[in-house]
Amino acid sequence: MSDGSLPVPVEMWEMQRPVIDAPAVDDTSSRPERRGWLSRRWVVVAIGAILPLSLLALWQLTTTLGIVTPNQLRSPGEVWTAAVQLFERGQLVKFIVISTQRVLIGFAVGASLGLVLGAITGLSRVWDIFFGGALGAIRAVPSLGWVPLLILWLKIGEESKITLIAIGAFFPVYTMVSGSLRHVDRNLVEAGQAFGLRGTSLFLNVQLPAVLPSVISGLRLALAQSWLFLVAAELIASAAGLGFLLIDSQNNGRVDNMLLAIILLAIFGKTTDSILGVFERRAIRRWT
Repeated sequence: MSDGSLPVPVEMWEMQRPVIDAPAVDDTSSRPERRGWLSRRWVVVAIGAILPLSLLALWQLTTTLGIVTPNQLRSPGEVWTAAVQLFERGQLVKFIVISTQRVLIGFAVGASLGLVLGAITGLSRVWDIFFGGALGAIRAVPSLGWVPLLILWLKIGEESKITLIAIGAFFPVYTMVSGSLRHVDRNLVEAGQAFGLRGTSLFLNVQLPAVLPSVISGLRLALAQSWLFLVAAELIASAAGLGFLLIDSQNNGRVDNMLLAIILLAIFGKTTDSILGVFERRAIRRWT
């Protein structure tokens, strides 16, 4: 070397390079650990159980200390005893099965109609104008408002109950699907058309995947709405079901059975929503 300096060995140069890159590597590797901690199943279960267990403890404490009278609130033990008695008489399972069947059938009918009509109005401005005003007015009618009319038209059989639940399931799906399809990115549609996609093929391959998260969110809202409409549906001369149990217990002053019906409605509503949640994650992973 002309300046008299010694050449730096290659080994020393390579040993110095990781020192420069180390902070960036350590920083990126720490982020997945933080995400992974909250995604562990036992952590999710533990955090999710905090509020229900706290409410259960508060419920037990309130009844034990006599803060409220038994006519207002029964203890968790008394509600459990009521459940055991209904189970031994063969009524509990029967009520659960009948209500679940009504909800699932009504949800399937209402959600299917909501998907079809929502797609039609979301893809066509003409049909949106044609249906939009009337359906918006019908959506404003409360669930109990349909009961007298359904009894008049469909009598007091299963048809009237399932129809009312289907009405409740229809509007969340219709609203989400039609609104989402109207706002699909135009560039995606033009790209699909450039590849020769038209009509049904364009809808299935471009537009539907683009709105799939919104569609499934609408289905989950519709399922929750179906459980809400179940109680109103079982007002129609019903002799079985969780809604019937709730109303009959109110008429007979059975606070324990009332609480049991509310808890069962909450449990099965959450269970069916969780099943749709699993489907949502898999569908989004596969089609989007």
